[in-house]
Amino acid sequence: MDMETTAWMSMYHAMHATEDRRPFSMRTVRRIGRFARPHRRLLSWFMLLSVVTAVLAVATPVLAGQVVDAIVGGSAASVVVRLAVLIAVIALVEAGLGLLTRWLSARIGEGLILDLRTAVFDHVQRMPIAFFTRTRTGALVSRLNNDVIGAQRAFSDTLSGVVSNLVMLALTLVVMFGMSWQITLLALVLLPVFVLPARRMGTRLARLEREAANHNSVMSTQMTERFSAPGATLVKLFGRPEDESTEFAVRARRVRDIGVRTAMVQSVFVTALTVVSALALAVVYGVGGVFALRGQLDAGTVVALSFLLTRLYAPLTALASARVEVMSALVSFERVFEVLDLEPLIKEKPDARSLPDGPVTVEFDAVGFAYPAADKVSLASLEEVAKLDARGGTQVLHDISFRVEPGQLVALVGSSGAGKSTIASLVPRLYDVDTGAVRLSGVDVRDVTFSSMRDTLGLVTQDGHLFHESVRSNLMLANPAASEADLWDALRRARLDGLIAELPDGLDTVVGERGYRLSGGERQRLTIARLLLARPRVVILDEATAHLDSTSEAAVQAALTEALSGRTALVIAHRLSTVRAADLILVVEDGRIVERGTHADLLAAGGRYEELYRTQFDQAPTTVTA
Repeated sequence: MDMETTAWMSMYHAMHATEDRRPFSMRTVRRIGRFARPHRRLLSWFMLLSVVTAVLAVATPVLAGQVVDAIVGGSAASVVVRLAVLIAVIALVEAGLGLLTRWLSARIGEGLILDLRTAVFDHVQRMPIAFFTRTRTGALVSRLNNDVIGAQRAFSDTLSGVVSNLVMLALTLVVMFGMSWQITLLALVLLPVFVLPARRMGTRLARLEREAANHNSVMSTQMTERFSAPGATLVKLFGRPEDESTEFAVRARRVRDIGVRTAMVQSVFVTALTVVSALALAVVYGVGGVFALRGQLDAGTVVALSFLLTRLYAPLTALASARVEVMSALVSFERVFEVLDLEPLIKEKPDARSLPDGPVTVEFDAVGFAYPAADKVSLASLEEVAKLDARGGTQVLHDISFRVEPGQLVALVGSSGAGKSTIASLVPRLYDVDTGAVRLSGVDVRDVTFSSMRDTLGLVTQDGHLFHESVRSNLMLANPAASEADLWDALRRARLDGLIAELPDGLDTVVGERGYRLSGGERQRLTIARLLLARPRVVILDEATAHLDSTSEAAVQAALTEALSGRTALVIAHRLSTVRAADLILVVEDGRIVERGTHADLLAAGGRYEELYRTQFDQAPTTVTA
């Protein structure tokens, strides 16, 4: 390793020594040990090879000095050849061990990334819907990417660096003191001239990197929001594209300026340290040369000391920043563990059971519910706020009681925000009730297994969410074992088979992000086809025909008729025309059921339902004043 490479390493370690310095606990270290335990055999070999590599790195300069002594002393050619062959063998062994060490490092590091990512991903999937309604997706994804990789660096880079650098430093000092304690002390005196500028310049470069990272993050957010289908539509309709471009260009130019400045600072820094390193070598050659001329040192010893100088500066500079690098890696672990320690509010009981076969009843028994407070379901760092709101949730449902018999269709109607969707979300346990109970065929949903719940219930919401995948993949989410015939049968019953057949790739056509390559009605019918493929015994429709034109609504209604046939159904609707044939209509206001009955009974009663109906269907002419 030459002195210029040592200078670059010094700058790298100094830049990364300015990161987060938050304290950590021994509990974190113990948890890291549990994650590392499956890799302990590879870690042992990794540490051993790191030590051997460090020993070989010190051996080469010593042998080079012996070659010079053999030449100056007039030794036989065979001696020089043997030493040269030994240097070559060490170089080959060192290269092979370097490759093996790198493979072990990659295997351990990538294995740790796999373990951490799958642990976080699986844990996040168990979190309740309240967690996702509060958390910023980007902050959560960052935990799976940046923090997991930062934690992995503790094993693949920092750990091996500390071990090999300690061994190399100890051996180098022993060998150099054995050769000449005067020159060794002189080299150590010059060390601050080498390290201190590295730390100061590293702090400056790290500050520039953070600023550039912040600008890049803002630009990334801007691009993510503006390049999505809804965002692009909003910008075109109401935005100012020129202003958007100007704002983006300002940040992009700042990143460019920072890049140029960083490159120049790095070049000046490395040049300066290279000069300092050259001066240190000059001192070794000068002082060592004088000692050699006086007979106090051999010429080979002077050469060996000059080579060992780089073996001294590199590990000392790295170890000067090792503590902070370790702390930074531990902070990454803590940020990952922070997510893993967030307990899911919705859990499956150890003794949970499956629902019995056959028709299913849905019963709400004196249900009361309040949305959970933020500190129960989220993290301040994931919401990107200083402190979570610890206040308890306000009760939104009060004494809700009703029963849906097998094969019945019960409709929930009322004003926006009355609590209809909240009622529907309690059936599949997207949230748990605070008081009372929700039962399926007499079994409390909190006592039912998640798999049985998924097999029994089907839900269609007003947004008809689809993944950016093919039609086939979106359908088979409901039934991975479905055959080609099953897929086309579901599409036919959802009145969508003709459209899909006309697409260029048929079932393999990608529907686009959130299904935006399809119309609103087509998206809804595709989600209904997915529902039909799942064959649930209970169907929940939450504004399934909202925001659709008359033609699309007619097509979706025809598909819904097919989907609801013979099934227990709970339907939420703003358009009262869609629920006139319901077996029971529940009018919900302010979290309470204020009226219940059939369409005819509620109209005759002249209450809130009659008011809602008259508001929607009153065709009296409106007077227009010029």
